[in-house]
Amino acid sequence: MEFWIIFTKMVLLVYIAVQCVQENVSHISWVVLAFLIYFSTNITVYLFKNHTTKKAVLALSIAITTVAYLVVHPLFSLILPLTIVELAAGWIEKKLFILLLALVPILDMDPSLRPIYSLVAFLSFLIFSLTSTYGEKLLKNEELNDSMRRKLQKLTKNINENTEYIRQSEYTFKLEERNRISQEIHDKIGHSMTGALFQMEAAKRLLMTDPDKATELLQNAINISKEGIENIRLTLKNLKPPTEQMGIHRLKLLIDDFNAKQPLKTVLTHEGNLDIISPIQWKIIHENITEALTNALKYSHASQVSVDLKVLNKLIRVEVRDNGAGTDTIRKGLGIIGMEERTAAVHGKVIIDSTQGFSVTMLLPFE
Repeated sequence: MEFWIIFTKMVLLVYIAVQCVQENVSHISWVVLAFLIYFSTNITVYLFKNHTTKKAVLALSIAITTVAYLVVHPLFSLILPLTIVELAAGWIEKKLFILLLALVPILDMDPSLRPIYSLVAFLSFLIFSLTSTYGEKLLKNEELNDSMRRKLQKLTKNINENTEYIRQSEYTFKLEERNRISQEIHDKIGHSMTGALFQMEAAKRLLMTDPDKATELLQNAINISKEGIENIRLTLKNLKPPTEQMGIHRLKLLIDDFNAKQPLKTVLTHEGNLDIISPIQWKIIHENITEALTNALKYSHASQVSVDLKVLNKLIRVEVRDNGAGTDTIRKGLGIIGMEERTAAVHGKVIIDSTQGFSVTMLLPFE
């Protein structure tokens, strides 16, 4: 804002200087002196940060300009309106009153100067209004940027703290799970194996003296070992998550990761008995959905994609549909061909539709 005000004053001073030279003013030294005093005073205005001091210097500048207008040359009145507008803006809120105040000197002015003075007063008011509005907006934007920067720093700090908390929670969970598994093995399997070992040691000692008793002890050891093996099998079975949980959880993770990294909103819905889906079918579903989402991101110009998984009576139906513009001609590239080949490997079928957006539907049969 200050740059444009100074620039406007310099233009007015140059205009006054040119007019004085053309008129061949006899007291040119006084003109130069008035120029220097006015220029020094107005440069000083922008060196002070205190508003009271600035207003005082602006008032002094108006006084110097008035003296120069009355004593040196009438054209010095042209630099009066902008200074009046600058000074009045600190007290008067309504801009129309500021313009009227800048036009007050025209009442006691040579009639020949009134048109150009009015024009300069209006232009000075317009330039000051535009630059002050722009400066206020710029200041608000800077304050908004500072506020957003502080919020961003706070959010980044929270994310880092949450990430560290999640990492520590995962580590703690792993330790607790390892401790639980260790305790379970010790309580169930360890005791069984120790009992079987004692039975076999006793049978070894009685093998020559009491074969029947030794045989009984060995049979007990065998039974205990079988029980221990069964406990191992049950423990491992309980630790291993079901196939359907691995499949749907992996699919949810894929969708969440895609939503986090891409602007395309993706919604997953599922229905039916997921236990029926085999591991190889889950693999094909996962790979085909990944390919379909990639194609939607690259070509569809859509804002949303829906992924719908349904287990019906005779088959598994998976549909990936976007709300894009679609296409009149479907060209099967390597991605669609790959989906068809993977699906055909398990006797399935892929249906492509582009009438309403673009959709890829997989039909996978099961026994």
